[in-house]
Amino acid sequence: MHPVTPDGRYFVVQGQLWRCSNPSLEEDERQRLVDALMAARREVKKAKDSEDESQMRRAREKVQLAKVALGERGPVWWEDGSPDFNRFRVANSPYAEWFCSLCKCD
Repeated sequence: MHPVTPDGRYFVVQGQLWRCSNPSLEEDERQRLVDALMAARREVKKAKDSEDESQMRRAREKVQLAKVALGERGPVWWEDGSPDFNRFRVANSPYAEWFCSLCKCD
């Protein structure tokens, strides 16, 4: 399990922030989108194996569409005007102190 920021907006993998899915999505919609994302990722793998550039482009477009629909990319799903730190190093973000407290950094 990856740590999730106290505000629930990001999870951290290897010191990098990744935006969480929009928590206001209905469960059935979220699952449909996750299923579409997984299918698109399988298409990316297949395209890599085939080395077909047009197939790869289409597959990556499907991944992008699913991630935007989930709220993991594109416009932020929160409404308080806070900036997006998706893909930032956690050490270079407002979450640095919180993250450091998890690992007892000095």
